[in-house]
Amino acid sequence: MVSKPPAGDPVQDAPQVTPPQHAAAGLPAVGHTLRIAREQMGSVRTARTLLKVNQKDGFDCPGCAWPEGDRRHVAEFCENGAKAVAEEATLRRVTPAFFAAHPVAELAERSGYWLGQQGRITEPVLLPEGGDRYEPVTWERAFAIIAEELTALSSPDEALFYTSGRTSNEAAFLLQLFAREFGTNNLPDCSNMCHESSGSALTETIGVGKGSVSLEDLHRADLIIVAGQNPGTNHPRMLSALERAKAAGARIISVNPLPEAGLERFKNPQTAKGMLRGAALTDLFLQIRIGGDQALFRLLNKLVLETPGAVDEEFVREHTHGFEEFAAAAGEADWAETLAATGLSREEIGRALEMVLASERTIVCWAMGLTQHKHSVPTIREVVNLLLLRGNIGRPGAGVCPVRGHSNVQGDRTMGIFERPASAFLDALDKEFGIVSPRHHGFDVVRSIQALRDGEAKVFFAMGGNFVGATPDTEVTEAAMRRARLTVHVSTKLNRSHAVTGRRALILPTLGRTDKDVQRGGRQFVTVEDSMGLVHASRGNLPPAGPHLLSEPAIVARMARAVLGAGSATPWEEFEADYAAVRDRIARVVPGFEDFNARLAASPGGFALPHAPRDERRFPTKTGKANFTAAPVEYPRVPEGRLLLQTLRSHDQYNTTIYGLDDRYRGIRGGRRVVLVHPEDAEARGLADGAYVDLVSEWTDGSERRAPGFRVVRYPTARGCAAAYYPETNVLVPLESTADVSNTPASKSVVVRLEESPAPSA
Repeated sequence: MVSKPPAGDPVQDAPQVTPPQHAAAGLPAVGHTLRIAREQMGSVRTARTLLKVNQKDGFDCPGCAWPEGDRRHVAEFCENGAKAVAEEATLRRVTPAFFAAHPVAELAERSGYWLGQQGRITEPVLLPEGGDRYEPVTWERAFAIIAEELTALSSPDEALFYTSGRTSNEAAFLLQLFAREFGTNNLPDCSNMCHESSGSALTETIGVGKGSVSLEDLHRADLIIVAGQNPGTNHPRMLSALERAKAAGARIISVNPLPEAGLERFKNPQTAKGMLRGAALTDLFLQIRIGGDQALFRLLNKLVLETPGAVDEEFVREHTHGFEEFAAAAGEADWAETLAATGLSREEIGRALEMVLASERTIVCWAMGLTQHKHSVPTIREVVNLLLLRGNIGRPGAGVCPVRGHSNVQGDRTMGIFERPASAFLDALDKEFGIVSPRHHGFDVVRSIQALRDGEAKVFFAMGGNFVGATPDTEVTEAAMRRARLTVHVSTKLNRSHAVTGRRALILPTLGRTDKDVQRGGRQFVTVEDSMGLVHASRGNLPPAGPHLLSEPAIVARMARAVLGAGSATPWEEFEADYAAVRDRIARVVPGFEDFNARLAASPGGFALPHAPRDERRFPTKTGKANFTAAPVEYPRVPEGRLLLQTLRSHDQYNTTIYGLDDRYRGIRGGRRVVLVHPEDAEARGLADGAYVDLVSEWTDGSERRAPGFRVVRYPTARGCAAAYYPETNVLVPLESTADVSNTPASKSVVVRLEESPAPSA
């Protein structure tokens, strides 16, 4: 039975807290999945939809980017993937009547959970200048408004074109083509906020800013190090791969400030044994202090260098550059400093070293726990150093594995969504379309916010996502967005960004992954690239949420025609009518996509993009070899009486989308404003479990930011560290607090103090 959306925001002031769990998935995951799916879709639609998720003839899950093997299970989805599908395929609708009943000021007071629960947006709407609520607008008028604003700009660089990771390859390619034909490289994307640090480090060290392993490599590994990642919530299907690797003899080291249930034990819901007993995954848990990872890997590298016969000398000699400088820096690694930075013991690091030395095939996986610090890029370079020492790049069962958190965030970058594009890409694009792309760099996410704040940017266009909810320094970001002349969001559902607008605002409803897409050229499909560089098709099977929706490629094509007019020789109408025409052009511009359409037809499961380090041990770096690096060791120094806070997701959450108010594995139910604090740290501050505090962040310029009313939960996190959910804590992250090189917001290292506050009134 489909349930109605909540009429009011649920009370979150008194969450229930129980001890954290020590196993993920199993029967509770199955039950929760079915309950959420039935509430949103009903029983028949649930079966019709979930059985198509991640199938070769179905659609790609709009959740994470974890790959599928060639042989698919009939239920090739996880609990959180099913939640994502249910929210998109919901039967709830947001119609013009909803907007008439709810002024924007009211929407701005609602929680992200309430907004997302209202359902699919069915028609384009406009917030006119001076208006207090959205009202219906025709597609023609919407595109005319965009054209009015864009053509009135003093420079194309006053426009920003943001892309979410859900955007298909075809839509992303068209958006970057339009932006560059219009005259700007202002193409910020969600990768700027997550794996930009990975791309920066890997491009410099191995020449390709992507992971170097396949699913089969994970199954063949001797050792898998999972650092700064919680796959049980953020990439649950990864647990199946870890389970299979363990069954084949692999060992697993988990490196994280918090123990996570999914890495302790996985109860695979696809097998009877898994449901009953599950499989223990982690062999060694290193409960590291936040930001101590570079120091850990630097010391491990020193110890490997000191172990006779441990270095793959032939690989180092034939395939690497910079070894001597790196070895000298590693030799300076200090035990006392490392123990202080990591909070680990000599015995724990010694056990990790033994496992590294015993492994001939090692993979290191990581996510935001490594990428969102000031020193994230040198940290990831240090990970690469460890793999290079042992020859673990370009070897089956070994390599780097940055695990992407959104289903096509990697594909969007491959398609040219990047503010700093390579000259070779622009040359190919210009040759194919007869345009002259700008060569100066554009704005990433942080610079885009600064440009809006400072009046340098005046039009903001978002292809999906929840920009306001995902970005740091909430008050600064929202004030910046309100300075824009026009904000445009291509969306399936409501989120916070629709309530924080420019002088005028448009919401353009689009097809989702689950929706059937029919254009003049017939039924269409789109493509995506997963976290391991496999490209495959995605075909929705449900009737669209309403007759007034347009696909993402259609929206870009019509916008381009309205803005560029007859002066554009690009066949926008052809691209809208048949996405195969877009793929033909991608094939001639983007390396690795040659014969794109023919390869998709020949391989229903998709095809792998070339990866020179993995495929042939060729490293397309400036030196022509894999580069060792030797950055100084950094780690956060926290003043006396302060804690180091990391922002993270709950289990009922995907990025900024809030599915519910529970975090089942961590024992939190019925609320999100909680802060996890080590019992001894709480005791030292006189804070009982259940006390309420304001979180106050302190930045180097003396400024402070406050997030009020968080319930203290005594929790087994690392000493001196704390954790709380985003987007509620994004307000604490200064806009200027970013990673060196990548400019990614440093949301995992926020210095805070806890100020006791009154408990909420009953």
